[in-house]
Amino acid sequence: MNAELFGTLDDGTPVHRWVLERDGVVVRVLTYGGIVQSVEVPDRDGRVGAVAVGFDRLAGYLERPEPYFGALVGRYANRIAGAAFELDGRTYALARNSAPGNSLHGGERGFDKRVWDAEAVAPHGVRLSRVSPDGEEGFPGRVEVSATYTLEEGGALRIAYRAVTDAPTVVNLTNHTYWSLGSGGPYELRLAAGAVTPVDGGGIPTGEIRPVAGSRFDFREARVLGDGYDHNFVLDKGVTDEAEVVGELYDPGSGRVVTVATTEPGVQVYTPDGFDGVALETQHFPDSPNRPEFPAVVLRPGEVFASATVYGFGVRG
Repeated sequence: MNAELFGTLDDGTPVHRWVLERDGVVVRVLTYGGIVQSVEVPDRDGRVGAVAVGFDRLAGYLERPEPYFGALVGRYANRIAGAAFELDGRTYALARNSAPGNSLHGGERGFDKRVWDAEAVAPHGVRLSRVSPDGEEGFPGRVEVSATYTLEEGGALRIAYRAVTDAPTVVNLTNHTYWSLGSGGPYELRLAAGAVTPVDGGGIPTGEIRPVAGSRFDFREARVLGDGYDHNFVLDKGVTDEAEVVGELYDPGSGRVVTVATTEPGVQVYTPDGFDGVALETQHFPDSPNRPEFPAVVLRPGEVFASATVYGFGVRG
């Protein structure tokens, strides 16, 4: 594992790229935004290629921030209705950076647009950390947060998140890598999710937990993933202490497979317009701060937020 200069921000802050290698897998992580800049794995014929959508230069991320290419997203991933929530009798106003007046992915300058401190984690990892001050993007509490990227035996990429706070707040962290597996699709998706949270026109959940049976959201058995998805799937397993395998994305053209294991209760499946890629964002549900019936996202002093997601890589004939 090694670190190299990747670029410099306009204010002179250096951005480094950490290179992790193990068992034929190469992962590159940026200190800017905790971005997974590239993942290289072989196809069924042994040809190594990139499977994470990203840029070769820092300028690409600065010029196109909104798709959140590969980013570490927080303090609250996904949307919060009306860019506000109430906690312990107090209302907190957030940036309205998603139409029509909602908050998205931590606000105007969320975790994806910050430079993180980095330290090596032996033998095949890097830990990124920062302090999110009280009031950052409107969120309460001083939060100490870290994300540790590790290549496990076999080359699986594990991302482990940890956060503590000095005041009650809400936390929901995810990774926003777009998987592009080599052939341009179509891909096949399998997901152990028997329900989905329907949304309104602004991407905000209606509160319903709707069974997927008989609908275009039913991926309990692998089938082709089409366009037009930006939805939170309710995983059958719920919140777990250890990461459990919940699904896989398969490219029949290249033979590549990405498996997903997580401790989280949901996965946002996002098929963007304009480029080939599928985001599988492990998370708590959108707008949970305003939905007490959803799994809790409140973090209080003395508690530890801990979450892990593992992306495994393989091939199929």
